[in-house]
Amino acid sequence: MAPKVLLSRLNIDPYIAAIVGMVGLASIAPVHGVGAVAGGYATNAAIAALFFLHGAKLQPRTALAGARRWRLHVVVLLSTFVLFPLLGLTARAIAPSLLPPALWAGLLLLCVLPSTVQSSIAFTSIARGNVPAALCAATASNLLGMALTPLLAGLLLHTHGGFSAAAVGDIALQLLLPFLAGQLARPWIGEWAARNRTLLGLVDRGAILLVVYIAFSEGVTHGIWHQLDLASLGTLLLVDAALLTAVLGLTTMASRALGFSRGDEIVAVFCGSKKSLASGLPMATVLFAGQSAGLIVLPLMLFHQIQLMACAAMARRYAARVEESVPGLTIGAH
Repeated sequence: MAPKVLLSRLNIDPYIAAIVGMVGLASIAPVHGVGAVAGGYATNAAIAALFFLHGAKLQPRTALAGARRWRLHVVVLLSTFVLFPLLGLTARAIAPSLLPPALWAGLLLLCVLPSTVQSSIAFTSIARGNVPAALCAATASNLLGMALTPLLAGLLLHTHGGFSAAAVGDIALQLLLPFLAGQLARPWIGEWAARNRTLLGLVDRGAILLVVYIAFSEGVTHGIWHQLDLASLGTLLLVDAALLTAVLGLTTMASRALGFSRGDEIVAVFCGSKKSLASGLPMATVLFAGQSAGLIVLPLMLFHQIQLMACAAMARRYAARVEESVPGLTIGAH
């Protein structure tokens, strides 16, 4: 049976399977020595290309176009950059010994990351939500996250995990500068980027896979699997699931308390609960250079898979409710 068919039957996202495969490859055949140095340069180049393409694809004016729904956008941004960090800090304060320091650092980094763009919009569309508002909210989150994420990471991790203020400058040089270059290049390559989304998606995913392989190779050479046992991995999985559950519940309650329409509630729930793997992995390699990046990115990688599965189920449930209220509408139509 072909691998793609098998993954489809098992309901496994091929991209997630590829990420797991990179972890397995790094565990069996980690790059080291001269290869590690070359891999580091390749990773930096891939990250720069990734953020350049993000800059070329994102339209800043899109975030401004939805300003009239300011309450919705405030809820999404507060959930992304305030609620998540507060929950993460509270969890660490209540049970500091629950996870090793590197995993707590990774969890807090996860908490200050921006929302996703593609999956937030996709799930909003499946759920019959307000897609234009989702596009605005996700775009605004990513644009603000370029500045807020490293600053918040500095505040939360300055005394934990060895975070250095110099990392903010590294973010500006390695991530923000290519992103701004992509924004400036939009008049010339914007249409090309729109026509070649599939190709750019492959570049995005290829860059992330390279980052995962190099990060875990470094971790393996430093004994990552001797630092992390099955109990810690299971605990991390539960902490990630609890964090997502709390945010989904609180954004739902806030939306209903504020009288949002169902379409806007869907946007608040999905955009406010997502965390971007595409932004998080490169930022982790920059912010925690020279440390056990493999452990630090693990909370985000697990959270990413959990959010996809949970939000896919929720999106179908939202869509089913709409189908029940609108005779003749099927979930597959939009």
